[in-house]
Amino acid sequence: MDVIEIKDLSPYFQQLTGLLQDCVDDGASIGFLPPLSRVDAEAYWQDVAQALGEHRKLWIACEGEQLLGTVQLALCGKENGAHRAEIEKLMVNTNARGRGAGKALMLAAETYCQQIARHLLVLDTREGDVASSLYRKLGYTEVGRIPQFALNATGELDATVYFYKLLSQ
Repeated sequence: MDVIEIKDLSPYFQQLTGLLQDCVDDGASIGFLPPLSRVDAEAYWQDVAQALGEHRKLWIACEGEQLLGTVQLALCGKENGAHRAEIEKLMVNTNARGRGAGKALMLAAETYCQQIARHLLVLDTREGDVASSLYRKLGYTEVGRIPQFALNATGELDATVYFYKLLSQ
C-alpha cells in the first residue's frame, strides 16, 4: 500500500467521489446524510480541490490504481495556532477496511505535522464510530463529548467526541 500526498485531485476525482458516496452510504458521519448523490459528492471534491494549498493537505492510500482511502489535514492559519492542525474526513472504502489504510493515512498526516513543527493534532468523530478505537490505538486522548451534535440518517441527533494528540517535538 502506498500513501501519498496529492495536490491535484483530477487523476483521482472519480474514485474520490465513489469513496465519499461509499462511506456516507455506509453511515459515516462526515457531513452528509445517505444516500449521497454523485452531484453532491463531486461538488464536495471540487471545493476540496480549490482549498488545497498552504492550509489544507490531503493524502490518499492506494494499492496499485485502486484508491483505498483518504484523510485531510487543516493547518491552523492563525498566528497563535501555528503549532496545531486538525485531522478531517478520514475515509476508508468499506471493501478495504481492516487492512491498515486508516492507520497508514493517520501516520502520514502525523509525520507531515512533525516535519513542519505542528505538534498538537485535534479531531472529532461521532460517538460510537469505529474510528474511535483507531484513534485511541494511535495515542489520541479523548477530551469530551458534545451531545446532539450531528443529525444521523434516522433523524436522531448523535454526540460527537473530541480527541487530541501531542506529537513529539
